Amino acid sequence: MGGVIYHVLNRGNGRRGIFRKPPDYQAFVQLLLDAKNKAPIELFGFCLMPDHWHLILRPAGNGDLAAYLSWVSNTHVKRYRAHYRHTSGHLYQGRYKSFAVEQDDYLLTLLRYVEANPVRGKTPLVAKAQDWAWSSLGCDRKLATQLLSSWPVDRPRNWMSRVNQPLEPPRRIATSMERCRPLGGDAWTRTMAVKMGISYTLNPRGRPKIKVDKG
Repeated sequence: MGGVIYHVLNRGNGRRGIFRKPPDYQAFVQLLLDAKNKAPIELFGFCLMPDHWHLILRPAGNGDLAAYLSWVSNTHVKRYRAHYRHTSGHLYQGRYKSFAVEQDDYLLTLLRYVEANPVRGKTPLVAKAQDWAWSSLGCDRKLATQLLSSWPVDRPRNWMSRVNQPLEPPRRIATSMERCRPLGGDAWTRTMAVKMGISYTLNPRGRPKIKVDKG
């Protein structure tokens, strides 16, 4: 759906690494830039991790999201196999996942969550999020001007400090990723789920409770 912001992610098959060394990350970032010639999109944030990646973007029109991501993913797989000739099996766990995001504080929280990836977990990759070169927070500034678009919401002045503060994945973000559910306020989420034909993602998990007749 054009004009909607999406959180997109994909993981290596079986949590296998998809980036082995710095040139692998660098090549993928270049793919993100080259793909902008394949479909009009605005990229607001990204983070590449050893076994997965996150993108936050907005396609201009219907079909542009699929065109952009299909080219990035397919080209990445082909080049990966050409470089690492002795690998076998699927590189990714499957097709990328995408979740619509409301353009407000939910977007800011998501951007913070994505850019903080390198400093989260038991074994952080860097001491400060901005030290990770393969994210929208830490990438080369010259590259950033070519690759990234201005945010559709105001960036807090203390943004870098916010990103580096401890942050557990907010429940709504976790649920969005688990259920492929739009991320936003209740009313917006319901409206988007209906528009996108994914109202089932709003249903509670598990079987409905069986009512016992006590009569």
